Amino acid sequence: MSLAVVDSGGANITSVLQALRRLGVDATFTADPAVIEQSERVILPGVGSAGAAMQRLRATGLDTLIPQLRQPVLGICLGMQLLFAHSTEADTTMLGIVPAGVQRLPDAPGLRIPHMGWNRITPRRADPLLEGLDEGWFYFVHSYAAPLGDWTLASSEHGQAFSAIVQHGNFRGAQFHPERSAAAGARLLRNFLDLPCS
Repeated sequence: MSLAVVDSGGANITSVLQALRRLGVDATFTADPAVIEQSERVILPGVGSAGAAMQRLRATGLDTLIPQLRQPVLGICLGMQLLFAHSTEADTTMLGIVPAGVQRLPDAPGLRIPHMGWNRITPRRADPLLEGLDEGWFYFVHSYAAPLGDWTLASSEHGQAFSAIVQHGNFRGAQFHPERSAAAGARLLRNFLDLPCS
């Protein structure tokens, strides 16, 4: 299987690549549009700010390529948010695959922002990506979140409900870090690797 992990400037690349190796997959870490386009699967990771990530994608032409991909694509953390149309973080225009915006989590007494640590997800509709996960616990680190909508496969809560896993066509995303989420995260990555190619 050929798997491209997009170089979007994030700092979690080593842990993502190691998690994939534990599943028997040697992924290619790249910003080369030709390699990404020809890969059977694509993972879009991300840690940091939406603006910086989009600037990097635009510099390599990936902002126009990624929305056109037809193979299974998985966004992780910021990579999931980049699939959406807009973020209130620095008023950033993103990839526009999911027709909604990402907003900062609300400040409230007793709530820490960023949302950091283990949290439960609640499945909202069936999808092969959720196979065997039920109401699992996953590791989150984020200050911005996507709303619930037709794209929501599973939700979580931190002050309010938000999309923890999304799907729109061949694109899927996880707000948490599966590579840091122990057995449940490994299962989600395995499920992604087992998705049929279109």
